[in-house]
Amino acid sequence: MTTIRSFMTEDHRRCDDLFAEAEQAVSKGNLELALVAFGHFRSAMLAHFDSEEKTLFPTFEAKTGMRMGPTQVMRMEHEQLRGLMDDAINALKAADADEYLGQADTLVIMMQQHNMKEENMLYPMCDQHLTAELPAVLERLETELCEQ
Repeated sequence: MTTIRSFMTEDHRRCDDLFAEAEQAVSKGNLELALVAFGHFRSAMLAHFDSEEKTLFPTFEAKTGMRMGPTQVMRMEHEQLRGLMDDAINALKAADADEYLGQADTLVIMMQQHNMKEENMLYPMCDQHLTAELPAVLERLETELCEQ
C-alpha cells in the first residue's frame, strides 16, 4: 500500500535526480544545459512545495488542529529554499558558475535537512493521522504533481 511517506519521498528523489543533472552540466562547463536542467529541477520543487502547501499541510492541520507546528516550520523552510533556488538560477542566467556553485552548496544542504525532517517526522505523522483521508489525499497529490 502506498503511503504519503513513500509517495512524497519518491518525489523528493525525482527532484534530487533533476538537481544532479544540473550539477553534472555545471561540472562539464555547459552552463546553458545547466540552466535548462536547473529549470526542470526548480519547477519540480515548486510543484512539490505547492502540493504540500495546498493539499497535504491543510489536510493535516484540519485533522490534527496543529497549525503552528511542523507544517509551519516546513512552510518557512520552503520560502528559504525558494530564495536559494532563485539565487542559483540567477547565477546560471548570468553565466556565473562560481556563484552558482556557492548557492547550490547551500541549497543542497538545506534541501537534505528539510527532506529528512519531512520523510522522518512529518510524513509519518500524516500517515498516522490521515488514515481515512489517505486515498483521496494521495490521488490529489499525484494529480497535482503530474500537472507540473
